[in-house]
Amino acid sequence: QGQLVESGGGSVQVGGSLKLSCEASGYISRSCKMAWYRQAPGKERELVSSIDRDGLTTYADSVKGRFTVSEDNDKETLYLQMNSLVTEDTAVYYCAADLPIDSCYGSTMRSWGQGTQVTVSS
Repeated sequence: QGQLVESGGGSVQVGGSLKLSCEASGYISRSCKMAWYRQAPGKERELVSSIDRDGLTTYADSVKGRFTVSEDNDKETLYLQMNSLVTEDTAVYYCAADLPIDSCYGSTMRSWGQGTQVTVSS
């Protein structure tokens, strides 16, 4: 089991785009679900988007139509394409993997990456 390593964060202006990557060697093939979370200063960590083993995706209402989650199983990498960024998207973005303890229908264990900063300025 490896590590989750995020990259691709940075500073952009309103309306810009960024693509986050999460190197997830040893995780994607074994995980029940991969997800992106974010945490803004003074706020709780929130789920941004997820993708499960069946390829089903979910998005927070605030990012629907602007963000797209995807996986490259060969590269074992999770992505988050972020378009039409707004200042409210400023946060540290975390990659997360839910691994089964017994099965994906039972108990799971979540692993986290170290996070990557995204700053959107007007």
